[in-house]
Amino acid sequence: MLPPLPERLRPRTLEEYVGQRHLIGPGCILRTMIETGNLSSFILWGPPGVGKTTLARIIADSLDREFFTLSAVSAGVKEVREVIDAARGRSIFAAAAAPILFIDEIHRFNKAQQDALLGAVEAGTVVLIGATTENPSFEVISPLLSRCQVYVLKSLEEADLQAILDRALKEDEVLSKWNIDVRETGALFRHSGGDGRKLLNILELVVDAGMGAGVSPIVIDNAAVTACLQQSTAIYDKNGEMHYDIISAFIKSVRGSDPNAAVYYLARMLDGGEDPLFVARRLCILAAEDIGLANPNALLLANACFQVVHSIGMPEARIPLSETAIYLASSPKSNSAYRAIGAALEAAAADKTAPVPLYLRNAPTKLMAELGYADGYKYAHDYPGHFADLEFLPEKFSGTVFYEPQPNASEDRLKAYLAACWPKYYKK
Repeated sequence: MLPPLPERLRPRTLEEYVGQRHLIGPGCILRTMIETGNLSSFILWGPPGVGKTTLARIIADSLDREFFTLSAVSAGVKEVREVIDAARGRSIFAAAAAPILFIDEIHRFNKAQQDALLGAVEAGTVVLIGATTENPSFEVISPLLSRCQVYVLKSLEEADLQAILDRALKEDEVLSKWNIDVRETGALFRHSGGDGRKLLNILELVVDAGMGAGVSPIVIDNAAVTACLQQSTAIYDKNGEMHYDIISAFIKSVRGSDPNAAVYYLARMLDGGEDPLFVARRLCILAAEDIGLANPNALLLANACFQVVHSIGMPEARIPLSETAIYLASSPKSNSAYRAIGAALEAAAADKTAPVPLYLRNAPTKLMAELGYADGYKYAHDYPGHFADLEFLPEKFSGTVFYEPQPNASEDRLKAYLAACWPKYYKK
């Protein structure tokens, strides 16, 4: 059985490789690494289907380096250590250059898995090449990131896609034997979205449909491509990378207060077979992170939506999901709670031993009372307005303002209350 078209056409040399001229063109960084043999660890960051894995393999083949590969989806710390031990064992008996360890989807490695790589990368036991579709500055731990360069790969341009299409029709052992008439490429390129692998998958889908129907020539035009994809969920693969693009657009549309875009991307996800509970969970996070105290009811509605979706399932779940997405998108926004806990966590991490003021501590024993525990505490309800002027933070953080109300009707009311209680910290 033949492998899929993208695998059959995987480039084996830089001459066959399409795109990313800023990295592999004459005099550019990765070509220079290959030509000089001076290879250092790096991470390839870019969208799916632009040649990250292929480029890593070409580099290994060009330099005649042993090539180990791990997938962050299936490999754990045990597998990482086994590969490193294997690489270290080979170096004992040979003076060969360090092997390459390629880790696909490195952004899915947890901290422990990434920590397991550090020593081997630093010692040069392996040269690490990581591939990720996510921003490595957020997803890769700082010690590992500091030992790797990051190279950004771009979506393929129309000329690149045309070059891949031409090569497929001319060189593939199957397609080259069929009478294929390419009359239009608009839909083919548009649905590919700059993804070479997706282009070849769609091409193979259309050609297979023509073969099955026994037509000759097999016509590829906008209508044929659209017809083949109409019943397919390949454009949105809930287990693939497009998942991340669509959910990102959905989140940003809600955050950006565009209910029309929000409900559109919601429809894209549901039409592609996304788990409705996944969407409902994201709505709960959005309600807390991006709307927060500007409209506290948003979190209540999002949580109710999650419960309803869990109870009724699809297809009816589409309605409460739509209602909630529209409501959240149309709601005033504030990330003050998100920012407050972020700042507080930084402070807590900076000093894990800042002592709690004695008057805020309990005094359940006589000794603790004699030591001054609870002495000087003011019970708020004993004072006018149920407020007692008392410093509640540890002395080191006295006067620190973590919560900054943002300008919206709900938080304006909170700010007015806080200004009355704490005029030195909050202005009216």
